[in-house]
Amino acid sequence: MKRLAFVFAALPLACTPSDRGLDDEGISSLAADQGSDTSESSDEATTEPKFDMGDASDMQAGDTGEPDCDMALVATVRDFQMAHPDFESALGEDPGIVQFMLGPDQKPIYAGNPTTPTTNGAANFDQWYRDVPGVNQPFEIMLPLTDLGNGTYSHDNSAFFPIDDQGFGNEGNPHNYHFTLELHTEFTYEGGEVFSFTGDDDLFTFVNGRLGIDLGGVHGPLSGQIDMDAMAGTLGLSLGGTYSLDFFFAERHTSESNFRIETTIACFTTPDIG
Repeated sequence: MKRLAFVFAALPLACTPSDRGLDDEGISSLAADQGSDTSESSDEATTEPKFDMGDASDMQAGDTGEPDCDMALVATVRDFQMAHPDFESALGEDPGIVQFMLGPDQKPIYAGNPTTPTTNGAANFDQWYRDVPGVNQPFEIMLPLTDLGNGTYSHDNSAFFPIDDQGFGNEGNPHNYHFTLELHTEFTYEGGEVFSFTGDDDLFTFVNGRLGIDLGGVHGPLSGQIDMDAMAGTLGLSLGGTYSLDFFFAERHTSESNFRIETTIACFTTPDIG
């Protein structure tokens, strides 16, 4: 699998909203959205929010009046078979797979007209981040964040194979290479927050329901960044507001898998997305 890394950095990324609309019939209703409940931690309060490794999902913010901050981000990984039309087929960079606005069900809306160079139509793409019996198998994983001690927080895994020997199995490969990852969280915009991603394959990151990073395609490591201050107008952000951060990853080709998240956001909270 290719090299994957998330890194928060202060570089702006320009995004242009798609001019293409999509009516209710444009998205296939393949399965009910998966909701993941996370329980709050009963850990003793600390004086300030920070991330660290651990089993608990939340961290108390002391008597500051701040919300509980998640120590680990909850993600849904869906396993696919390599025979799926969008996996192990075409290679290459492929921006523009998804529309600028996130769908009302918190899923990306396919923008192919009717396809893109590495995808094969809306019906196949709509299976990436929805539970579809017989097509994919969902698993919940935790991504603990470690306090690096310099105002940044990281999850770093140089061999990111979260579902080896699970789901449809490795299919004769050393690892289970064919999966997608979906993650939903929230943060309060205080000013100065930055987010970036470097890696492969596809990565679509939305802030406040608007596309901030588009690294679509089956490719080697690519980078994209969100500077919340520089993109506040594009993303519809106001200081003090609480906003969703939704990102969607796909690993679609055998090679290697490195995964690194790094952020200056000091407090993530779990949203209620129904």
